[in-house]
Amino acid sequence: MQITKELLKEKGACTDGYRWFCEYFPEGGEYQAVLNKLAKENRADWAQWLMGHVGPTNAVLELEEISAEASFFFAGKIVVKGLIKVANWLLAGGGIKAGEGIKAGWGIEAGWGIEAGEGIEAGEGIEAGR
Repeated sequence: MQITKELLKEKGACTDGYRWFCEYFPEGGEYQAVLNKLAKENRADWAQWLMGHVGPTNAVLELEEISAEASFFFAGKIVVKGLIKVANWLLAGGGIKAGEGIKAGWGIEAGWGIEAGEGIEAGEGIEAGR
């Protein structure tokens, strides 16, 4: 899905978020690419807003593990065989499933369920389902 300036205006994006988008994606950007850039900048607030207004995708991200020094955002479902460890925020438009544990320095949010084989920890909070 393509995120455009027009879509952000239609959805009522804040001025700062709109300007940021125009700076980094002047011709628009693919949904996940925008979320990846927001994750690198630890903008969970804008990522939450975008996911809330655009919604989840049917995409499934399958990895052995996730280790991020910042945040990690994905528009669909995240499935990891091992450990998920992020320094700040872990956000998923769909569900999150980890074979081992899930650890986030700040918070974890998923559009559907959150499952982990060896525990779930977050500094600020954990939320599943919207």
